[in-house]
Amino acid sequence: MTEPFDLKAHIRGIPDFPKPGILFYDISTLLRHGPAWRAAVAQLADAIRPYKPDILAGIESRGFLVAAPLALELGLGFVMIRKPGKLPGLTIGLNYALEYGTDRVEMQADAVPKGARVVVLDDLLATGGTMAASINLLRQAGAVVPCAAALIELSFLEGRKRLDVPVETLVRYES
Repeated sequence: MTEPFDLKAHIRGIPDFPKPGILFYDISTLLRHGPAWRAAVAQLADAIRPYKPDILAGIESRGFLVAAPLALELGLGFVMIRKPGKLPGLTIGLNYALEYGTDRVEMQADAVPKGARVVVLDDLLATGGTMAASINLLRQAGAVVPCAAALIELSFLEGRKRLDVPVETLVRYES
């Protein structure tokens, strides 16, 4: 079991980014602090290990920064869930609704074997739309998704309510 580490102290809030009224939670300060980043990866490993994943999936793009080192830590493979047109070869995709309009996530059609247990990761869970779409895309590919995980959760946006799997997060912001 990993000792707790004050990860919140290594995440900075940037007001009015990317637009006025938004408080952006910047993980670059966490990434550049070796001991804090190592602790975050270890704590996420402890959180998702009980779900017995076969593969980890990271959501573009900061989810790659979370899932790739975690996969290495756990000795697992890593697959990418990306925006349209970013992956070579045959892909499968899923459109999903946003507050205003739609978006799409894609992955390579052969990225996960049928029946593989795949944990999906991102840096931040906000409204849950992209995470929910990613879970559904993995299921479309034949994967079993035992949980989702993120470094940060904006719990006031209630994103976990949109997910039908357990959610593991390390840092929560209530407002």
